[in-house]
Amino acid sequence: MAKLSVTICGINFINPVMPAAGPPTKDGVMCQAAAKGGAGALVTKTVSVQPADVPRPCMAEIKGGFLNTELWSELPKEQWLQTEYPLAKATGLPLIVGLGYTAGQIRELAPLVKPYADALELSTHYIGNDISPIIEALKAAKAAVDVPVFMKMSPHPNIQDIAQAVEAAGADGLVMINSVGPCLGIDVETGLPVMGSKQGYGWLSGAAVKPVAIRCIYDAARVVKIPIIGVGGITCGRDVAEMVMAGASAVQVCTEAILKGPDIYGKIVRELNEFLDSHGYSSVEEIRGLTHRKMAEKTAYTAIPKPVLDPEKCTLCGLCEISCAYGAISRAETLKIDQERCFGCGLCVSRCKHKALKLA
Repeated sequence: MAKLSVTICGINFINPVMPAAGPPTKDGVMCQAAAKGGAGALVTKTVSVQPADVPRPCMAEIKGGFLNTELWSELPKEQWLQTEYPLAKATGLPLIVGLGYTAGQIRELAPLVKPYADALELSTHYIGNDISPIIEALKAAKAAVDVPVFMKMSPHPNIQDIAQAVEAAGADGLVMINSVGPCLGIDVETGLPVMGSKQGYGWLSGAAVKPVAIRCIYDAARVVKIPIIGVGGITCGRDVAEMVMAGASAVQVCTEAILKGPDIYGKIVRELNEFLDSHGYSSVEEIRGLTHRKMAEKTAYTAIPKPVLDPEKCTLCGLCEISCAYGAISRAETLKIDQERCFGCGLCVSRCKHKALKLA
């Protein structure tokens, strides 16, 4: 079995998979369920000075992803301090307390949660160009506590500049990414938005946002030295491996935990271990940043890459043939690839469920 434990900012995690701040950790009971389900740490739902008035309906599964109008915790801070944080702390897992949003709110909240927090996570939902509000929130937290402060960041084209600025301001780590949006989904039966917010807008999460998260993690990891916790679209152990290869030290799971329940954490951990073992890796740390190292060694293809068939794995299912826009694939008793017609697009390789095709 590969070594799955990781250490981030001096905090030891038994595995790198934890819930993200949101419905999966909406209270202490849910935090305990996440611990029982196999999480390596806990991240509580973001708390602010006043409880949130969440628009409803506030969650919907959509094709390829998930929409939500979730805000911060609908529970008052007093309830978290009296009941929910103690329940979460009783699990014995590292407890990362989610707080938001302004410097003034953080200045009030951080001292209150200090007895429970092994670290703080500050949610920003930042998508603009003026980063001063999140810098001020970070400074307020750093002045109030002596534990690591992680900044949760939204996707942005200039993610490297923002990550460097946050690191320079004293952040101990980054959490990326927050959900993507605003987005709009419409119920065609009623003609109304599926979300209950004033304008009908929601925020996109789930598998659809994973490539956005991977890009942000990969870019940020190239320019900062502080650890990154990846979040956005993780559904299985291979997704964790992908984020770690991009530069993440650990990951968070939200949408999949909403859809599948708290046992998903342990399932993802087992799948990660199976992946590491099957590929001969001795630890999760061994693959951290692997893609950066591979890209440094990468040389351009000397010729257009073409798919190569392993006939023993091919089931003649036809997925590759159907989607080949170049008419290069045909089926008879065996699969045939016309290398003259093949454009080298790689789609057939990505669609093959049995790994019978690879690019060479």
